[in-house]
Amino acid sequence: MKKRCEWAKSEILKAYHDEEYGLRNHDDSYLFEMLVLEFMQAGLSFETILKKREAMREAFDGFSYEKIAQYEEEKIEELLSNENIIRNKLKIKALVKNARSFIKTREDFSSFDKYLETFVKEPIDYKRRDGQVICESDLSKKLAKDMKKRGFSFVGPTIIHSFMEAVGLVNCHLETCFRHEEVK
Repeated sequence: MKKRCEWAKSEILKAYHDEEYGLRNHDDSYLFEMLVLEFMQAGLSFETILKKREAMREAFDGFSYEKIAQYEEEKIEELLSNENIIRNKLKIKALVKNARSFIKTREDFSSFDKYLETFVKEPIDYKRRDGQVICESDLSKKLAKDMKKRGFSFVGPTIIHSFMEAVGLVNCHLETCFRHEEVK
């Protein structure tokens, strides 16, 4: 039996863990989607977010930051009435604000990925052990602070650390997890 990170318990979490979590991805569309999923998770379980991911993909125009940046109050109200997604008004407003900030950051750096590489050139291996929990780091604090200066919302150090884990900027798989070496 494969040894996984302790949080990958349900089938949806196992699939995410085994196929996606921690893989370095340079695609700005994917990076935006993961940023959205991470800040939507604030106060909720990531399992809940994964269960609502497809509904959010549909409601948020395929996580297209170009389209989301154009959302106006009417669209925000429509989203708030959609029972299949996370209907937190602050998070929905942050969705639009973050899409606009994402586009501006892309313009400043030619891509969001290149922006992230100003903080992390090569993925950092945390060599996490059983029982060790890493919720934030000096790096996530620094990146979160810079993102806030660039106009992003819901991007505190914990959310940004989770985002960095998700997109492979840091390897937070347990050293005993079968994925640890694969994503390294």
